[in-house]
Amino acid sequence: DVQLQASGGGLVQAGGSLRLSCVASGFFVDDYAIGWFRQAPGKEHEGVSCILDDGSIYYSDSVKGRFTISSDNAKNTVYLQMNSLKPEDTAVYYCAADWGGRSCYEYDMDKWGKGTLVTVSS
Repeated sequence: DVQLQASGGGLVQAGGSLRLSCVASGFFVDDYAIGWFRQAPGKEHEGVSCILDDGSIYYSDSVKGRFTISSDNAKNTVYLQMNSLKPEDTAVYYCAADWGGRSCYEYDMDKWGKGTLVTVSS
């Protein structure tokens, strides 16, 4: 069974840090593109960060310099380290996989995991 499971969300004060995990089962994360997306209340999905099958990494401008995506192939897990968190980072965070391995766009994602809620208080 192919699954993605995001975890690690919680409540943190502004300026704090959280690390999200996206554990994959049924496939290997390094064979595909894995993206992190978020949806804030009343807003559309937003791409946050992505790692392609060749290891290329991308960040949205809103998180560049604060968030770091990484992959641990031994644990079949992709992480999102979030530092210097701001109240505007509050959202449900999702991880998703693109079987083509080459896209970070939401509409190219083939498999989505359930989200994890991140709340940043001011």
